[in-house]
Amino acid sequence: MANTEINKVSFVDLAAQYQTIKTEVDAAIASVIQNTAFILGPEVRKFEEEFAQFCETKYAVGVDSGTSAIELIMRALEIGPGDEVIIPANTFIATALGVSFTGAKPVFVEPEAKTYNIDVTRIEAAITPRTKAIMPVHLYGQTADMDPILDIAKKHGLFVVEDACQAHGARYKGKRAGSMGIASAFSFYPGKNLGAYGDGGGITTNDEKILAKLHRLRDYGQSEKYHHDELGYNRRLDSMQAAILRVKLRYIDSWNQARRDHADYYSKLLSGTKYVTPIVPAYAEPIWHLYVIQTEQRDMLMKFLSGMGIYTGIHYPIPIHLQGAYKDLGYKTGDFPLTETQSQKIVSLPMFAELSDEMVKYVVDGLLKFTGS
Repeated sequence: MANTEINKVSFVDLAAQYQTIKTEVDAAIASVIQNTAFILGPEVRKFEEEFAQFCETKYAVGVDSGTSAIELIMRALEIGPGDEVIIPANTFIATALGVSFTGAKPVFVEPEAKTYNIDVTRIEAAITPRTKAIMPVHLYGQTADMDPILDIAKKHGLFVVEDACQAHGARYKGKRAGSMGIASAFSFYPGKNLGAYGDGGGITTNDEKILAKLHRLRDYGQSEKYHHDELGYNRRLDSMQAAILRVKLRYIDSWNQARRDHADYYSKLLSGTKYVTPIVPAYAEPIWHLYVIQTEQRDMLMKFLSGMGIYTGIHYPIPIHLQGAYKDLGYKTGDFPLTETQSQKIVSLPMFAELSDEMVKYVVDGLLKFTGS
């Protein structure tokens, strides 16, 4: 299986992506500079319209990061001090921070063993009189099991907010990620499937009142210029990033399909090996932001692969409940055993649209060499 022509595989290769769209991106950037509409200009409005159409929602709002997207949704729903929001225990810390910044408390729930997404059978046990929302995360680009979550929320009178920051274009039973909750958060961090050339984020919703609230919150609380109706923030998506994202949005479906092809090839080549590979439920159509496997010898494996020029990642090595930022919640090792166990075994393999079959083979060759297979 060795391929002598390949001796390096990056974890992600943004330069390779840029080369495929260089002419269009350069023209988009030049147009913004020439028109000097840098803040909430026409490029932002056009991107919002196009992204809402892509997500199959009525509205989209551009903001400065995925973290801000989560926080502003919480604030638009009037979630704050004394309230609780249920989130998965295994996710990036931004999911929790967006809740905490409002004064509300994140309440953690263990994941499913096979999909890494929130275990819907554990959600109701975490609900208290203070619970205001459930926020599933479509982790690694695969949707959570939304129908049971929506049913639980309806039963208890709760909001459902989707953290779709890793799931641009993923589907659940045919529905786009970001179209099923009262509002949904997206990140356009450069390494995401739809990534800007800097920080950026977005919110989708079908609710006009939430839309109006978000427009005010992201822009100093203004209903119109210099009319500040409430305490707001400076959380705007800038026009340069919007212009770049508009170019990339034209390609995202084809890029996602390429990622699916790479994921299928990884799974085929790793079938029957000592590695635990991802499981895709019948309801899900993932977009493979990350392709994550499990191994008992994670750190040794990563060092071995690095020696072959293969670069990997860990998403995420320290669970949120064990982070210093959340020590005030009083959690300890052992409180979320599945999350903690997975955090010691997971490793993310190279995944980007521009991967070749030869690169995937080279990565798998390294994995099999490590185990002596």
